[in-house]
Amino acid sequence: MKNGHWTGAAALALLTIVSTAHAQDTYTIDPVHSSVGFKVKHMMVSDVKGEFGGFSGTVALDPKNIEASSVDVTIDATTVSTRNEKRDGHLKSADFFDVEKFPTITFKSKKITKKGEQWVAIGDLTMRGVTKEVELPFTLGGPLTLGNGSVIGVSASTEINRQDFGVSWNKTLDAGGVVVSDKVRIEIELEAKKASS
Repeated sequence: MKNGHWTGAAALALLTIVSTAHAQDTYTIDPVHSSVGFKVKHMMVSDVKGEFGGFSGTVALDPKNIEASSVDVTIDATTVSTRNEKRDGHLKSADFFDVEKFPTITFKSKKITKKGEQWVAIGDLTMRGVTKEVELPFTLGGPLTLGNGSVIGVSASTEINRQDFGVSWNKTLDAGGVVVSDKVRIEIELEAKKASS
């Protein structure tokens, strides 16, 4: 009887582990319905916006326990665009992203937590070979069942100091101030899909 009790307990524990292991659903980012952009103050007076045309990644979502979820995104730095060819060429150079040496930018979450009413993904942002921990506040939409799968939406934004990642080029203005602000606003809108099993 005792052995039967322990056998039943072991089976229950194993079932719990297996259930937990399969609690996360993997969603693949849909680049057609997503955007990864940034904006930075130019000449101390206006915001210049840019975006990356190439990126990929996944969201491992546990809808019943968001804190057990994770995100992994890779951005192709060579696809940076500000709708100005000369400026884009400068951004790709060693003064900024140095895409020949560092063609990708990555973000890998280490944990997800809730601060007040806001979800926050805390993880490693790697750019120009420098990795720093950043906090990425986000909102989650879905999951929504569509046809043979489901879809989620993630909207996130944060601010970083580009100097922390070795993106240090600047030029002093004659009237004071600098050409490019050190503070950069990152803005992300993702739609991710999960195919049905």
